[in-house]
Amino acid sequence: MTTPKPKTSQTMKPATAAKKLGIYLAATPAEFQAGVVSRDELNAMQAEPPQWLADLRRNGPHPRQVVAARLGISVTGLNRAGITEALTTEQIDALREEDPEWLRRERALQADVRKEAQRVQTAAEKAAKVKAERAAGKSRRK
Repeated sequence: MTTPKPKTSQTMKPATAAKKLGIYLAATPAEFQAGVVSRDELNAMQAEPPQWLADLRRNGPHPRQVVAARLGISVTGLNRAGITEALTTEQIDALREEDPEWLRRERALQADVRKEAQRVQTAAEKAAKVKAERAAGKSRRK
């Protein structure tokens, strides 16, 4: 009879953990960057963020996907604008306040993309409904 192996905790690289936490890895403490993070540690940080994590989420610097989301544009839009570095909350707020032409253009483009995605989803739902109705009609005829 074999004894069951103790359950090992799943671990991840710091870059993966930072992505899941929505933070910029380079701005994290050295001990976070140097080690591995267990699933339990990640869950604990999400449930009760340590002070450094709360400060980082509030003030930045923020990773590009967070910057894009806060500006209401895509990461590709950031690339087109030449923004390649992480930005702080203060820098993001300054961009919002300034409201440059490129930001207005990217927001309009993002709104069009969302509108098209909604149109496609609605069309797909209608097609699925028609298909289901047809299938139900065929089964009644038999």
